[in-house]
Amino acid sequence: MSVISLLRRGALALAAGLLASTAAFAQSGPLVTTEWLEKNLSDPKVRIVEVSVEPGVYERGHIPGAQNVVWHTDLVETVSRDIASPEKFQALARKLGVDKDTTVVLYGDSNNWFAAWGAWVFDIYGLRDNVKLLDGGRKKWELEKRPVATNPVAVKASAFTVAEPNRKLRARLTDVVATVEKKSDARILDIRSPDEFSGKIIAPAGFQELALRAGHIPGSVNVAWARAVNQADGTIKPVEELRKLYAEAGIDGSKPVITTCRIGERSSHTWFILSRVLGYQVANYDGSWTEYGNVVGLPISNPAGTVWTGK
Repeated sequence: MSVISLLRRGALALAAGLLASTAAFAQSGPLVTTEWLEKNLSDPKVRIVEVSVEPGVYERGHIPGAQNVVWHTDLVETVSRDIASPEKFQALARKLGVDKDTTVVLYGDSNNWFAAWGAWVFDIYGLRDNVKLLDGGRKKWELEKRPVATNPVAVKASAFTVAEPNRKLRARLTDVVATVEKKSDARILDIRSPDEFSGKIIAPAGFQELALRAGHIPGSVNVAWARAVNQADGTIKPVEELRKLYAEAGIDGSKPVITTCRIGERSSHTWFILSRVLGYQVANYDGSWTEYGNVVGLPISNPAGTVWTGK
């Protein structure tokens, strides 16, 4: 065999190795790319789950093979304000064909807000390293005109057994109050818009879940969730940019972090970035401002001085 032939064979082998390592990296990390997912649509060990908030968006067209999860019924308790119970989550995971040896790719609309909530709940119940977010979610998939389907595909149910809830991933009101009273060294990161944080507005226009007061939890810092994503396609920014962004607000991983927003959905997106991408110790406060801002007697910061008028 000639030297040129050997070099060609070596180059081909190197290219194949690079492609394989890229696929392995995409699967081992917390994010998968649209390219990786399209190549793995038919993999029986990959389960794709859409968690969107807009009604009917899944039915109008979804990633082929994706199962549909409705955030406000499937992942929460519909009467009590709580995440899905262990029994409810176990039934859901089995229905989705999800198990601990399955690669689960979550995606959705609104830059993966509710898909990230799904990842948080999955993590609480023992599914962590095998659960990924599709970087860019529906937005990037559609921008790239990748294939969509309109008919759901039945999957074989799994025998998944739910784990004991990991309570370290969830902050409760008592945890937040302990931080406000300086009985805890956790940092509170509010990821709402600057106008919400300052108290100029109580909530973005059109949202129904409200607090009676405007402002933020005393001592918290503000990094709006949207600053962590590329607005063009919804993908998450590079790791070093993320570290710098949060470090400028005093969030550098040296202390535990509590993420908060209005009802916990946007903060779950930042929880995912800080916890899964950057590796910080983070708990998501799903009570968020609609709980804290409605509790009688708790101190708040309200720089804008906005007062609820009842209208």
